[in-house]
Amino acid sequence: MSVTTLQQFAARDAGAARALGRRRSLIDRLVTALCLLATVVGLFFLASILATLLWRGLGALDWTVLSNEFRPTTYGDDTLQKGGLLHAIIGSLIHVGLATLIGTPVGLLVGTYLAEYARNSAFGNAVRFVSDILLSAPSILIGLFIYQLVVLPMGGFSGFAGVLALAIIVVPVVVRTTEDMLQLIPNTLREAVIALGAPKWRMIVLVCYKAALSGIVTGVLLAVARIAGETAPLLLTSFGNNVISTDLGSAMASLPIAIYQQANSGFPDLIAIAWAGALLVTLGVLAINIVARLLLRRKS
Repeated sequence: MSVTTLQQFAARDAGAARALGRRRSLIDRLVTALCLLATVVGLFFLASILATLLWRGLGALDWTVLSNEFRPTTYGDDTLQKGGLLHAIIGSLIHVGLATLIGTPVGLLVGTYLAEYARNSAFGNAVRFVSDILLSAPSILIGLFIYQLVVLPMGGFSGFAGVLALAIIVVPVVVRTTEDMLQLIPNTLREAVIALGAPKWRMIVLVCYKAALSGIVTGVLLAVARIAGETAPLLLTSFGNNVISTDLGSAMASLPIAIYQQANSGFPDLIAIAWAGALLVTLGVLAINIVARLLLRRKS
């Protein structure tokens, strides 16, 4: 093959390489532009929601809303004292607190079993599969399940049924987080503890849990943030009421249900209180997520 032929092949390959480079560069710029456009659109809608929430919520949020329970509309009569969300705040604290206390130990134990005892077993894979399905299941299905299992046999709505529904939502979140955090712990650390003569349960409690503590707490906080704004399962279980109640055997108020009911009332003063409640839920969830991210950053 002559030198001229080799030069022709080289020139042809160089031209093809330049064309391929230009095409790749064009596709890269196009995809980057589409990603930036999607980001801007998402941030625009998020900023719009937050701006509307702050504009409507801050104007209605005052001490009266935080210190009074529900009262009928004061629309058209300024002499009446407006109602508030104290009953819903107390109900939400009870719902979320008890659901977390019930769901966290169950999720912690299941996650520990999957990470430490059943990593590659068929039964462990089945449990993991069911947990993942439960994690992505619509919350209203959980509400329907508790409605059939608890509400109908008990003969009415109850705070206890609402707590159970929220606890079921907590469990798969804690399971997934606990399993992931425990799997990040090096096996050499486990082997070192076992080599010292410690039983496996002591190794898990004193070493693995301590090493994964911030990640597990992060998962619990994320579960709390999720159930704090759930409405659908509570509509089918605790249903809500308009007075302060701590009786788990009867209907119990909560912030999501109070927001739903007052937003649909049609009265401007009650709708304003619903906006205030939505702002409270958002600020609470935001605070929980910030704490969770700080803990996760500390872990990393």
